[in-house]
Amino acid sequence: MTTMWQGCLADTDYFEVRSRGGHDYGIWVTTPPGYDPATTQAPAVYVLDGNWAVGMTAPLIVTQLDPMQQILPYIQVSVGYAGEEAQHWDRLRNRDLVPPGEPIAKELLDAVELGIRTGARTREESDAYLAELRDTHADAFLSFLTAELHPRIERDYGTAESGHGLFGYSYGGLFSLYTWLSGSTLFETIGAGSPGIAGEDSQIFAQLHEMGDSRPDARLHVTLNDRELLGDLAVYQSLTKNTATLLHRLTSRDGAVTSAVLRETHVTGLQASFLSYLRTCRAR
Repeated sequence: MTTMWQGCLADTDYFEVRSRGGHDYGIWVTTPPGYDPATTQAPAVYVLDGNWAVGMTAPLIVTQLDPMQQILPYIQVSVGYAGEEAQHWDRLRNRDLVPPGEPIAKELLDAVELGIRTGARTREESDAYLAELRDTHADAFLSFLTAELHPRIERDYGTAESGHGLFGYSYGGLFSLYTWLSGSTLFETIGAGSPGIAGEDSQIFAQLHEMGDSRPDARLHVTLNDRELLGDLAVYQSLTKNTATLLHRLTSRDGAVTSAVLRETHVTGLQASFLSYLRTCRAR
């Protein structure tokens, strides 16, 4: 990492990797202050949407030194996109973070059309965005994280054998729920911020039905934002309603599922959601 970037993201390495599926990813690895794997090995926490999230979440690694509420040591692994593809991260994430066969909700289509009318996206950009949503592969991306990326992180950074975590926001939060319901054994704690359950027919509900009375072993923490629920954008109202429905069904079964409502918008809630995950799932 250059001197300039090192000053912004202390103790952070960056490398790029091509998955077995032929996709290129940018990886930021932020180690705890004074980390020495020879004496103390820390687990990894994987943070999705690295191109957007790394600048707001990686600096929070200093919470491990907070004398008022210390967070257990962790190595942050932020996963994003590399090269020229990095500028298209907001549509490529649809391919990787959305469960296979996830329906495209009408509220989302309306939001895309609104973006065209207001100039937020061109028609061409919107078509490319929706095209990724019609061919989604969260299963392949989960395999990349667990079977390809994690062994490299484990080898190069001397991680602990257990205690690993996963955090995702929006569609990343949807992926977190998908991972939790899939029963992945790598992650012991999972944070899902404002998960993008845009429709009542989401694959998440199908997974929940298939799970029956059994429960994953990992601890799950879900956050929502009050301004999503109280605002006038139907897509955000829908995802909060559907997430609340999911939480009601989960908490009624009694288990390690926690939740919090934050005073944020969908855009501003990322950092607050990650901090809520740290405080709830990774505090001493």
